[in-house]
Amino acid sequence: MQILVIGSGGREHALAWKMAQSPKVSKIWAAPGNAGIGELAECVNISASDIRLLADHAERKRIDLTIVGPEVPLTLGIVDEFERRSLRIFGPSHDAAILEGSKVFAKTLMKKHQIPTGFYQTFSRAEDAKRYIHEVGAPIVVKADGLAAGKGAMVCLEVSEALDAVKKVMEERVFGDAGSKIVIEEYLEGEEASFLAFADGETVLPMASSQDHKRVFDNDQGPNTGGMGAYSPAPVVTEVIYQHIMERVMIPTVKGMAEEGRRYKGVLYAGLMIRAGEIKVLEFNARFGDPEAQPLLVRMKSDLVPVLEAVVEGRLRDQTIEWRSDASVCVVMASRGYPGPYEKGNPISGLREAAAEPGVMVFHAGTTRKNDQVLTAGGRVLGVTARGPDIQHAISSAYRAVKKISWEGAHYRTDIGARALARVS
Repeated sequence: MQILVIGSGGREHALAWKMAQSPKVSKIWAAPGNAGIGELAECVNISASDIRLLADHAERKRIDLTIVGPEVPLTLGIVDEFERRSLRIFGPSHDAAILEGSKVFAKTLMKKHQIPTGFYQTFSRAEDAKRYIHEVGAPIVVKADGLAAGKGAMVCLEVSEALDAVKKVMEERVFGDAGSKIVIEEYLEGEEASFLAFADGETVLPMASSQDHKRVFDNDQGPNTGGMGAYSPAPVVTEVIYQHIMERVMIPTVKGMAEEGRRYKGVLYAGLMIRAGEIKVLEFNARFGDPEAQPLLVRMKSDLVPVLEAVVEGRLRDQTIEWRSDASVCVVMASRGYPGPYEKGNPISGLREAAAEPGVMVFHAGTTRKNDQVLTAGGRVLGVTARGPDIQHAISSAYRAVKKISWEGAHYRTDIGARALARVS
């Protein structure tokens, strides 16, 4: 079968890499792809948000299955457009993707269906939001309602920070229309974890646990990013917590969406805060996480393609997933300046040497190829991912590979996986 992967990041490279191993797959296309994906797939220069051109391509090339990586095309209704043309596509519909597309919707759904989350209020006027902040004080979290590339949630430890966040989001519109509404919610303490599951509207098939590292600098300092690294499994998600997440979050969310007339098919991602055995939902995403997809997919022993097909066809109850017992770690290497303005076009060296490390995969995120040279082309450039018999070995392998790669202005966190080590040591 022919597969089309939509997107250009590390998540999409990991998806292409995993599906290239399937005996069911004869050819992979990617739109728009990147330098790394181009080694596995034929890349076509179509934007991930140009849903009509993407559907035209899928029709013309007789694509058997399309997988949507990023959130923007999902919220634009790419699944609806493909299905209207009788093209098979993996991902939630426009009506279901609102679970990520609107934090106001997600919070309202959680309250209605008694899914555990922090207290919150929503606002469409900056003056009202600022008045509320003065009433409740800090610490508090300010979130843009719409999509903001993982950067729309601001943890504010002081009232002045929260007021400034409201100004930036609602008045200065640093996130554009995503900031027309905001959610102000409880500051939750504990340890974060990412929990991803496949859903076909009824059945929920969980993946292994994982943990992301959102802040740009070591020790969770600096602004939020799209993710600076991840690992799997996450020791904070014990067997008991795992069951609680399924019973109190994942299954009720899919059931609740169905009751709302928004049948949820695709990957459901819950960002969670865990403290003293209690779980609360921070956010939902409507797709594979990036970088969580990288460590998860290298641990997935089963063929991914039959699972994707089962979701599309509504027969997920027939599927199981086998996971490797190893641990895996992904370290994101980023451009100087990220998550703010960053440089592009810097030559990258050491890619082959890093990939030659045992158990290492170098997933490209923001790269392009010019002649025979791979250049930086994004904020997050590479996701250096390693598998090992335990978390310590995986961390060591990943950083050995990272140290072989260089370009002008490259930076990365040096503490990816530290929380896991603290729990298992």
